Amino acid sequence: MSASTRRSAPPTGSAPAGEAVIDRLVEANRHYAAGFTDPGMGARPVLQVAVVACMDARLDLHAALGMELGDCHTVRNAGGVVTDDTIRSLTISQRALGTRSVILIHHTGCGLEKLTEDFRHELELEVGQRPAWAVEAFRDVDQDVRQSMQRVRTSPFLPHTDDVRGFVFDVSTGLLREIDPQF
Repeated sequence: MSASTRRSAPPTGSAPAGEAVIDRLVEANRHYAAGFTDPGMGARPVLQVAVVACMDARLDLHAALGMELGDCHTVRNAGGVVTDDTIRSLTISQRALGTRSVILIHHTGCGLEKLTEDFRHELELEVGQRPAWAVEAFRDVDQDVRQSMQRVRTSPFLPHTDDVRGFVFDVSTGLLREIDPQF
């Protein structure tokens, strides 16, 4: 398939043999940009909310929460856990860009439930250097949501910690289940 043939239609599905997935994504961006109109919005989220969620590809956060472009800040990482870097992003979101609420979303069937901190040790043996970060693996998704809520609520860097709620997204039903922080 020639480059001109690939440009004639937006790419869909998996990349053809010999074509790198990033090439496919860049091509899709060209199609997107061809019809793009600057929405004229700023970086401040309209709903003044930050969403912290897992990076799992099954979570379509905007669709699941009924949000549009510009409604929220989204911070995603493995497990959706609140790490120092998550606090960094939330601090900038709140102090510089006006968010006041934080919603934490973990999910059923998370890959971090199958890992342990041994992952770091195995990685160190393989590459010869210990990662500076923790895996943040967990066995109980509800308890991990509670821990993440507590980390947000007790951070001295975050001025808005009164509207922090945590949920577990069921990847089979699409429903959110709220977690009681006091269990």
